[in-house]
Amino acid sequence: MPFFSVVIPLFNKEDHIKNTLDSVLNQSFTDFEVIIVDDGSTDKSFSVIRSITDKRIQLYQQQNQGAAHARNYGIAQSKSNYIALLDADDFWQSNHLEELRKSIDKFPDADLFCNAYTLKLKNNFTHNASYNLTLTDEIILIEDYFEASNIHPIAWTSAVAFSKSSFLKLGGFDKTVLSGQDLDLWIKYGLHGKIIFNPKVTTCYDKTINNSLSKENHRLEKYKLFNRFVNDEKKHPSLKKYLDLNRYSIAIHCKYHNDAATLKKLKYAISLKSLNFKQRLLLHAPNFLVIGLKQFQDYLISKNIYLTAFK
Repeated sequence: MPFFSVVIPLFNKEDHIKNTLDSVLNQSFTDFEVIIVDDGSTDKSFSVIRSITDKRIQLYQQQNQGAAHARNYGIAQSKSNYIALLDADDFWQSNHLEELRKSIDKFPDADLFCNAYTLKLKNNFTHNASYNLTLTDEIILIEDYFEASNIHPIAWTSAVAFSKSSFLKLGGFDKTVLSGQDLDLWIKYGLHGKIIFNPKVTTCYDKTINNSLSKENHRLEKYKLFNRFVNDEKKHPSLKKYLDLNRYSIAIHCKYHNDAATLKKLKYAISLKSLNFKQRLLLHAPNFLVIGLKQFQDYLISKNIYLTAFK
């Protein structure tokens, strides 16, 4: 039985999947299997994988049913006690699984294990994710996941592993959630699980790839997702702030795309006490000003300078 099962959902990533899979096969910790679930790709993604010969790779196909179904199916086929997720357009440094194994060895009774990650903001410019933590080199237990995730989230899908038993106990990825199934699961871990953080940066989140928030229905689905936890946030102030910051982020996307209907819903749900001064200012600023500031932020990124309203 391999120590890790690496689960990769695949949909139309022919330009990325080879590099992604190479980053897995080049891991310093080699006791793993790779389960790839092709979710009805219409490009050459499936053929790219078929051309790679490695006995650790298992490849499955299904009709297009979404990432949540693909991940759940892949995990159901897994033989390991620990699952490591990787999206088909991300990549790992060679020590990724090794560092996750260190966290598991130090906290064997924990549920979710998170490595630090970096953000790719443009070609040749990356910025390490920032957390609301006082960091050392030590692997630590996260006392309050939501408080620690007020800048960037502690858990990011391609940088985590979890015990299969805890995943099944929490019900897996919710297939009824159109956008943000992973976010939904990390919130459940934050409420009900024991979470470990390793400050070693081992993976890269490519922010240059278009995300789903340009689609109006996905912004509305994120609003609905956050409201699923309305009873929990009444009992957990740190969860309330965390959800409000996520609502704020979606609200700013609404301003970019002139989505007035979803923006109105989000602004009603947000407590201004959860936001800092810059965030409150942007939330109530006219759309043209927010769009202009976004363009200015993009210009700064082109000069290798990264500024954010979350700090």
